[in-house]
Amino acid sequence: DQRRSWWDHGGMRRNVTRRMCTTAGSFDVDVPHMGESITEATVIEWTKKPGEIVAEDEIICQLETDKVTVDVRAPQAGVMLETLAQEGETVFVGNLLARMSLDTSATAAAAAKPAVAEKSAESATAESIGSDAAGKSEAAPKVEQEAAVGMPVEKKLNLAEAGERRVQMTRMRRRIAERLKDAQNTAAMLTTFNEVDMTALMDLRSEFKDQFLKKHGVKLGFMSAFVKASATALIEQPEVNAIIDGTDIVYRDYVDISVAVSTPTGLVVPVLRGCENMSFAQIEKTINGLGERARTGQLAIEEMQGGTFTISNGGVFGSLLSTPILNMPQSAILGMHIIQKRPVVVNNQIEIRPMMYLALSYDHRLIDGREAVSFLRRIKTLVEDPRRLLLDVEA
Repeated sequence: DQRRSWWDHGGMRRNVTRRMCTTAGSFDVDVPHMGESITEATVIEWTKKPGEIVAEDEIICQLETDKVTVDVRAPQAGVMLETLAQEGETVFVGNLLARMSLDTSATAAAAAKPAVAEKSAESATAESIGSDAAGKSEAAPKVEQEAAVGMPVEKKLNLAEAGERRVQMTRMRRRIAERLKDAQNTAAMLTTFNEVDMTALMDLRSEFKDQFLKKHGVKLGFMSAFVKASATALIEQPEVNAIIDGTDIVYRDYVDISVAVSTPTGLVVPVLRGCENMSFAQIEKTINGLGERARTGQLAIEEMQGGTFTISNGGVFGSLLSTPILNMPQSAILGMHIIQKRPVVVNNQIEIRPMMYLALSYDHRLIDGREAVSFLRRIKTLVEDPRRLLLDVEA
Protein backbone atom coordinates (compact mmCIF):
# COMPACT_ATOMS: atom_id res chain seq x y z
CA ASP A 1 0.00 0.00 0.00
CA GLN A 2 1.02 3.64 -0.40
CA ARG A 3 2.29 5.32 2.77
CA ARG A 4 3.69 8.75 3.52
CA SER A 5 7.11 8.63 5.10
CA TRP A 6 9.63 11.20 6.27
CA TRP A 7 13.28 11.24 5.41
CA ASP A 8 16.00 13.74 6.17
CA HIS A 9 17.69 15.14 3.07
CA GLY A 10 20.89 16.79 4.28
CA GLY A 11 19.06 18.47 7.15
CA MET A 12 16.10 19.54 5.00
CA ARG A 13 13.10 17.48 6.04
CA ARG A 14 11.05 16.40 3.09
CA ASN A 15 7.82 14.45 2.72
CA VAL A 16 8.00 11.77 0.05
CA THR A 17 5.66 9.04 -1.11
CA ARG A 18 7.07 5.54 -1.51
CA ARG A 19 5.79 2.00 -1.50
CA MET A 20 5.97 0.32 1.92
CA CYS A 21 5.48 -3.43 1.79
CA THR A 22 3.86 -4.74 4.97
CA THR A 23 3.78 -8.52 5.48
CA ALA A 24 2.88 -10.55 8.59
CA GLY A 25 3.54 -7.80 11.07
CA SER A 26 6.71 -6.49 9.37
CA PHE A 27 7.51 -3.78 6.83
CA ASP A 28 10.35 -2.95 4.48
CA VAL A 29 12.40 0.24 4.32
CA ASP A 30 13.63 1.15 0.82
CA VAL A 31 16.40 3.44 -0.38
CA PRO A 32 14.59 6.79 -0.72
CA HIS A 33 14.57 9.22 -3.62
CA MET A 34 17.51 11.54 -2.92
CA GLY A 35 17.18 14.28 -5.47
CA GLU A 36 17.36 14.93 -9.16
CA SER A 37 20.02 12.93 -11.07
CA ILE A 38 20.98 10.86 -8.00
CA THR A 39 20.35 7.13 -8.53
CA GLU A 40 22.76 5.48 -6.09
CA ALA A 41 24.46 5.97 -2.74
CA THR A 42 26.87 4.25 -0.37
CA VAL A 43 25.87 2.95 3.07
CA ILE A 44 28.28 4.62 5.47
CA GLU A 45 26.73 3.70 8.83
CA TRP A 46 23.87 1.77 10.39
CA THR A 47 22.79 3.69 13.47
CA LYS A 48 20.32 0.95 14.42
CA LYS A 49 21.25 -2.71 14.63
CA PRO A 50 19.01 -5.79 14.37
CA GLY A 51 17.14 -6.35 17.61
CA GLU A 52 17.04 -2.66 18.55
CA ILE A 53 13.75 -0.83 19.08
CA VAL A 54 13.30 2.11 16.69
CA ALA A 55 11.01 5.09 17.24
CA GLU A 56 9.05 6.67 14.42
CA ASP A 57 11.14 9.17 12.42
CA GLU A 58 14.34 7.97 14.13
CA ILE A 59 17.49 7.74 11.99
CA ILE A 60 18.33 4.11 11.15
CA CYS A 61 20.98 4.57 8.46
CA GLN A 62 23.19 7.14 6.75
CA LEU A 63 23.78 7.13 3.00
CA GLU A 64 26.51 9.06 1.21
CA THR A 65 25.88 10.46 -2.26
CA ASP A 66 28.38 12.36 -4.36
CA LYS A 67 26.98 15.61 -2.96
CA VAL A 68 25.51 15.16 0.53
CA THR A 69 24.94 12.69 3.34
CA VAL A 70 21.33 11.52 3.62
CA ASP A 71 19.74 10.34 6.88
CA VAL A 72 17.22 7.54 6.36
CA ARG A 73 14.48 7.60 9.00
CA ALA A 74 12.06 4.94 10.15
CA PRO A 75 8.60 5.56 8.61
CA GLN A 76 7.00 4.21 11.79
CA ALA A 77 7.97 2.66 15.12
CA GLY A 78 9.16 -0.95 15.22
CA VAL A 79 12.04 -3.33 15.85
CA MET A 80 14.93 -3.69 13.42
CA LEU A 81 14.79 -7.26 12.11
CA GLU A 82 17.61 -7.19 9.59
CA THR A 83 19.76 -4.85 7.54
CA LEU A 84 20.00 -5.84 3.88
CA ALA A 85 23.09 -3.87 2.88
CA GLN A 86 26.55 -3.80 4.41
CA GLU A 87 28.38 -0.62 5.38
CA GLY A 88 30.40 0.47 2.34
CA GLU A 89 27.99 -1.21 -0.08
CA THR A 90 26.45 0.67 -3.01
CA VAL A 91 22.65 0.76 -3.05
CA PHE A 92 20.23 2.10 -5.63
CA VAL A 93 17.09 4.21 -5.24
CA GLY A 94 14.11 1.92 -4.57
CA ASN A 95 16.25 -1.02 -3.38
CA LEU A 96 15.28 -2.85 -0.20
CA LEU A 97 17.41 -1.44 2.61
CA ALA A 98 16.08 -2.94 5.86
CA ARG A 99 13.22 -4.97 7.32
CA MET A 100 11.46 -3.96 10.53
CA SER A 101 8.81 -5.50 12.79
CA LEU A 102 5.65 -3.61 13.70
CA ASP A 103 5.82 -5.11 17.21
CA THR A 104 7.85 -2.83 19.49
CA SER A 105 7.65 -5.05 22.57
CA ALA A 106 10.71 -6.34 24.40
CA THR A 107 9.74 -9.87 23.33
CA ALA A 108 10.02 -8.95 19.65
CA ALA A 109 13.38 -7.27 20.21
CA ALA A 110 14.69 -10.32 22.05
CA ALA A 111 13.47 -12.60 19.27
CA ALA A 112 15.39 -10.62 16.66
CA LYS A 113 18.71 -10.86 18.53
CA PRO A 114 19.17 -14.68 18.44
CA ALA A 115 19.04 -14.60 14.64
CA VAL A 116 21.82 -12.03 14.60
CA ALA A 117 23.87 -14.03 17.09
CA GLU A 118 23.40 -17.18 14.99
CA LYS A 119 24.71 -15.40 11.88
CA SER A 120 27.72 -14.12 13.84
CA ALA A 121 28.47 -17.64 15.10
CA GLU A 122 28.35 -19.03 11.56
CA SER A 123 30.75 -16.32 10.38
CA ALA A 124 33.12 -17.04 13.27
CA THR A 125 33.10 -20.77 12.48
CA ALA A 126 33.87 -20.09 8.82
CA GLU A 127 36.75 -17.80 9.76
CA SER A 128 38.13 -20.43 12.14
CA ILE A 129 38.07 -23.12 9.47
CA GLY A 130 39.72 -20.76 7.03
CA SER A 131 42.45 -19.92 9.52
CA ASP A 132 43.21 -23.60 10.19
CA ALA A 133 43.45 -24.31 6.47
CA ALA A 134 45.72 -21.33 5.96
CA GLY A 135 47.92 -22.46 8.84
CA LYS A 136 48.37 -25.91 7.33
CA SER A 137 49.14 -24.53 3.89
CA GLU A 138 51.78 -22.21 5.30
CA ALA A 139 53.50 -25.02 7.22
CA ALA A 140 54.88 -26.79 4.13
CA PRO A 141 56.77 -23.78 2.70
CA LYS A 142 58.26 -23.14 6.14
CA VAL A 143 59.67 -26.69 6.33
CA GLU A 144 61.12 -26.30 2.85
CA GLN A 145 62.82 -23.06 3.84
CA GLU A 146 64.39 -24.65 6.91
CA ALA A 147 65.61 -27.58 4.82
CA ALA A 148 67.42 -25.31 2.43
CA VAL A 149 70.66 -25.09 4.43
CA GLY A 150 72.82 -22.10 3.63
CA MET A 151 70.10 -20.36 1.68
CA PRO A 152 69.28 -17.05 3.45
CA VAL A 153 65.58 -16.35 3.70
CA GLU A 154 64.80 -12.80 2.61
CA LYS A 155 62.28 -11.09 4.86
CA LYS A 156 59.36 -9.60 2.97
CA LEU A 157 58.66 -5.91 3.51
CA ASN A 158 55.40 -5.25 5.32
CA LEU A 159 53.98 -2.11 3.66
CA ALA A 160 51.79 -1.45 6.68
CA GLU A 161 54.88 -1.32 8.91
CA ALA A 162 56.59 0.96 6.38
CA GLY A 163 53.88 3.58 6.86
CA GLU A 164 51.74 2.94 3.79
CA ARG A 165 48.02 2.25 3.87
CA ARG A 166 45.27 2.07 1.31
CA VAL A 167 41.74 3.42 1.88
CA GLN A 168 38.82 3.67 -0.50
CA MET A 169 37.90 7.13 -1.77
CA THR A 170 34.58 8.42 -0.52
CA ARG A 171 31.84 8.91 -3.07
CA MET A 172 32.08 12.70 -2.59
CA ARG A 173 35.84 12.71 -3.13
CA ARG A 174 35.48 10.64 -6.32
CA ARG A 175 32.87 13.07 -7.60
CA ILE A 176 35.09 16.08 -6.79
CA ALA A 177 37.97 14.44 -8.68
CA GLU A 178 35.76 13.77 -11.70
CA ARG A 179 34.43 17.35 -11.82
CA LEU A 180 37.87 18.94 -11.48
CA LYS A 181 39.34 16.76 -14.21
CA ASP A 182 36.30 17.41 -16.39
CA ALA A 183 36.93 21.15 -16.03
CA GLN A 184 40.54 20.74 -17.16
CA ASN A 185 39.57 18.55 -20.11
CA THR A 186 36.67 20.73 -21.29
CA ALA A 187 37.46 24.40 -20.73
CA ALA A 188 40.29 26.48 -22.14
CA MET A 189 41.25 27.76 -18.70
CA LEU A 190 43.35 30.85 -18.22
CA THR A 191 44.03 32.87 -15.05
CA THR A 192 44.57 36.61 -14.68
CA PHE A 193 45.81 38.25 -11.48
CA ASN A 194 45.56 41.55 -9.66
CA GLU A 195 45.92 42.85 -6.13
CA VAL A 196 43.59 44.87 -3.97
CA ASP A 197 44.33 47.37 -1.20
CA MET A 198 42.13 46.33 1.73
CA THR A 199 42.69 49.51 3.76
CA ALA A 200 39.29 51.16 3.17
CA LEU A 201 37.30 47.95 3.63
CA MET A 202 39.16 47.06 6.84
CA ASP A 203 38.61 50.59 8.19
CA LEU A 204 34.89 50.34 7.37
CA ARG A 205 34.67 46.98 9.11
CA SER A 206 36.53 48.19 12.20
CA GLU A 207 34.30 51.24 12.52
CA PHE A 208 30.93 49.52 12.14
CA LYS A 209 31.46 45.88 13.13
CA ASP A 210 29.94 46.25 16.62
CA GLN A 211 26.89 48.15 15.36
CA PHE A 212 26.49 45.68 12.50
CA LEU A 213 26.58 42.69 14.86
CA LYS A 214 24.14 44.30 17.29
CA LYS A 215 21.58 45.12 14.60
CA HIS A 216 21.85 42.09 12.31
CA GLY A 217 23.06 39.37 14.69
CA VAL A 218 25.92 38.36 12.42
CA LYS A 219 29.53 39.52 12.12
CA LEU A 220 30.59 41.79 9.28
CA GLY A 221 33.22 39.97 7.23
CA PHE A 222 35.00 40.60 3.96
CA MET A 223 33.01 38.07 1.90
CA SER A 224 29.93 40.32 1.69
CA ALA A 225 31.95 43.04 -0.03
CA PHE A 226 33.49 40.61 -2.53
CA VAL A 227 30.13 38.94 -3.25
CA LYS A 228 28.47 42.34 -3.79
CA ALA A 229 31.37 43.58 -5.93
CA SER A 230 31.27 40.38 -8.00
CA ALA A 231 27.52 40.65 -8.49
CA THR A 232 27.88 44.23 -9.72
CA ALA A 233 30.70 43.29 -12.10
CA LEU A 234 28.77 40.25 -13.40
CA ILE A 235 25.77 42.41 -14.32
CA GLU A 236 28.12 44.82 -16.13
CA GLN A 237 30.06 41.99 -17.85
CA PRO A 238 27.38 39.44 -18.87
CA GLU A 239 29.91 37.22 -20.68
CA VAL A 240 31.49 36.26 -17.36
CA ASN A 241 28.06 35.27 -16.04
CA ALA A 242 27.23 33.17 -19.11
CA ILE A 243 27.86 29.52 -19.99
CA ILE A 244 28.48 27.50 -23.14
CA ASP A 245 25.75 24.96 -23.92
CA GLY A 246 26.69 22.99 -27.02
CA THR A 247 27.00 25.57 -29.78
CA ASP A 248 24.96 28.18 -27.87
CA ILE A 249 25.87 30.81 -25.30
CA VAL A 250 23.37 31.09 -22.42
CA TYR A 251 23.29 34.51 -20.79
CA ARG A 252 21.82 34.77 -17.29
CA ASP A 253 20.12 37.96 -16.13
CA TYR A 254 20.46 36.92 -12.49
CA VAL A 255 23.49 36.36 -10.27
CA ASP A 256 23.71 33.18 -8.17
CA ILE A 257 27.15 32.94 -6.59
CA SER A 258 28.59 29.65 -5.37
CA VAL A 259 30.81 29.99 -2.29
CA ALA A 260 33.39 27.23 -1.81
CA VAL A 261 33.30 25.77 1.71
CA SER A 262 35.79 23.21 3.02
CA THR A 263 34.23 20.41 5.10
CA PRO A 264 35.66 17.28 6.78
CA THR A 265 34.37 15.17 3.86
CA GLY A 266 35.46 17.47 1.03
CA LEU A 267 34.78 20.73 -0.77
CA VAL A 268 31.16 21.81 -1.27
CA VAL A 269 29.82 24.91 -3.01
CA PRO A 270 26.46 26.13 -1.66
CA VAL A 271 24.79 28.83 -3.73
CA LEU A 272 23.67 32.35 -2.75
CA ARG A 273 20.61 33.14 -4.88
CA GLY A 274 19.88 36.59 -6.26
CA CYS A 275 23.07 38.26 -5.03
CA GLU A 276 22.45 41.32 -7.17
CA ASN A 277 19.51 42.21 -4.91
CA MET A 278 21.09 41.33 -1.55
CA SER A 279 22.45 43.72 1.07
CA PHE A 280 25.66 43.21 3.02
CA ALA A 281 23.65 41.91 5.98
CA GLN A 282 21.64 39.46 3.86
CA ILE A 283 24.83 38.14 2.26
CA GLU A 284 26.57 37.64 5.61
CA LYS A 285 23.54 35.89 7.14
CA THR A 286 23.15 33.59 4.15
CA ILE A 287 26.85 32.69 4.00
CA ASN A 288 26.90 32.06 7.75
CA GLY A 289 23.89 29.75 7.55
CA LEU A 290 25.11 27.84 4.49
CA GLY A 291 28.61 27.47 5.91
CA GLU A 292 27.36 26.08 9.20
CA ARG A 293 25.09 23.55 7.49
CA ALA A 294 27.93 22.55 5.15
CA ARG A 295 30.33 21.85 8.02
CA THR A 296 27.72 19.75 9.86
CA GLY A 297 26.70 17.84 6.73
CA GLN A 298 23.17 19.27 6.67
CA LEU A 299 23.16 20.94 3.25
CA ALA A 300 20.34 19.97 0.93
CA ILE A 301 21.22 19.08 -2.65
CA GLU A 302 19.08 21.96 -3.93
CA GLU A 303 21.32 24.38 -2.03
CA MET A 304 24.33 23.28 -4.10
CA GLN A 305 22.71 23.17 -7.53
CA GLY A 306 22.97 25.97 -10.06
CA GLY A 307 25.24 28.94 -9.56
CA THR A 308 26.53 31.31 -12.22
CA PHE A 309 29.89 32.22 -10.65
CA THR A 310 32.09 30.91 -7.82
CA ILE A 311 34.20 32.57 -5.12
CA SER A 312 36.89 30.55 -3.34
CA ASN A 313 38.72 32.01 -0.35
CA GLY A 314 42.01 30.17 0.10
CA GLY A 315 43.19 33.01 2.30
CA VAL A 316 41.51 31.47 5.33
CA PHE A 317 44.12 28.68 5.10
CA GLY A 318 47.02 31.07 4.47
CA SER A 319 47.23 30.80 0.67
CA LEU A 320 49.19 33.69 -0.82
CA LEU A 321 48.44 32.98 -4.49
CA SER A 322 46.69 30.24 -6.47
CA THR A 323 45.02 29.44 -9.79
CA PRO A 324 41.49 28.20 -8.96
CA ILE A 325 39.85 25.56 -11.18
CA LEU A 326 36.49 26.29 -12.80
CA ASN A 327 33.31 24.95 -11.24
CA MET A 328 31.76 23.60 -14.45
CA PRO A 329 29.66 24.53 -16.33
CA GLN A 330 30.40 28.03 -14.98
CA SER A 331 32.77 30.19 -17.00
CA ALA A 332 34.73 31.93 -14.22
CA ILE A 333 35.85 31.65 -10.61
CA LEU A 334 37.35 34.28 -8.30
CA GLY A 335 40.15 33.28 -5.92
CA MET A 336 40.69 35.33 -2.75
CA HIS A 337 43.89 35.02 -0.73
CA ILE A 338 45.51 35.96 2.56
CA ILE A 339 45.81 39.65 3.52
CA GLN A 340 49.42 40.67 4.08
CA LYS A 341 51.06 44.00 4.80
CA ARG A 342 53.31 44.98 1.92
CA PRO A 343 55.10 48.16 0.80
CA VAL A 344 53.21 49.85 -2.02
CA VAL A 345 53.48 53.19 -3.76
CA VAL A 346 50.65 55.59 -2.86
CA ASN A 347 50.80 59.16 -4.20
CA ASN A 348 54.50 58.70 -5.00
CA GLN A 349 55.16 57.65 -1.41
CA ILE A 350 56.01 54.15 -0.15
CA GLU A 351 53.45 53.03 2.42
CA ILE A 352 52.71 49.78 4.23
CA ARG A 353 49.23 48.61 3.22
CA PRO A 354 47.18 45.44 3.81
CA MET A 355 47.15 43.82 0.38
CA MET A 356 45.42 40.78 -1.11
CA TYR A 357 46.16 39.01 -4.37
CA LEU A 358 43.12 38.20 -6.50
CA ALA A 359 42.99 35.50 -9.18
CA LEU A 360 40.31 35.09 -11.84
CA SER A 361 40.29 31.81 -13.74
CA TYR A 362 38.04 31.88 -16.79
CA ASP A 363 37.02 29.87 -19.83
CA HIS A 364 38.84 31.47 -22.75
CA ARG A 365 36.42 29.82 -25.20
CA LEU A 366 33.80 32.34 -24.07
CA ILE A 367 35.62 35.15 -22.27
CA ASP A 368 38.36 37.17 -23.96
CA GLY A 369 41.33 38.53 -22.05
CA ARG A 370 40.03 42.09 -22.20
CA GLU A 371 36.73 41.17 -20.55
CA ALA A 372 38.45 39.08 -17.89
CA VAL A 373 40.96 41.79 -16.97
CA SER A 374 38.25 44.48 -16.96
CA PHE A 375 36.04 42.32 -14.76
CA LEU A 376 38.80 41.76 -12.18
CA ARG A 377 39.78 45.44 -12.18
CA ARG A 378 36.14 46.36 -11.56
CA ILE A 379 36.09 44.13 -8.47
CA LYS A 380 39.35 45.71 -7.31
CA THR A 381 37.94 49.22 -7.73
CA LEU A 382 34.74 48.44 -5.83
CA VAL A 383 36.48 46.72 -2.92
CA GLU A 384 39.11 49.44 -2.55
CA ASP A 385 36.33 52.02 -2.17
CA PRO A 386 33.26 50.32 -0.60
CA ARG A 387 31.28 53.57 -0.86
CA ARG A 388 30.79 52.78 -4.56
CA LEU A 389 29.14 49.50 -3.60
CA LEU A 390 26.81 51.20 -1.14
CA LEU A 391 25.93 54.10 -3.44
CA ASP A 392 26.00 52.09 -6.71
CA VAL A 393 28.14 54.63 -8.55
CA GLU A 394 31.05 54.33 -10.97
CA ALA A 395 33.38 56.75 -9.19
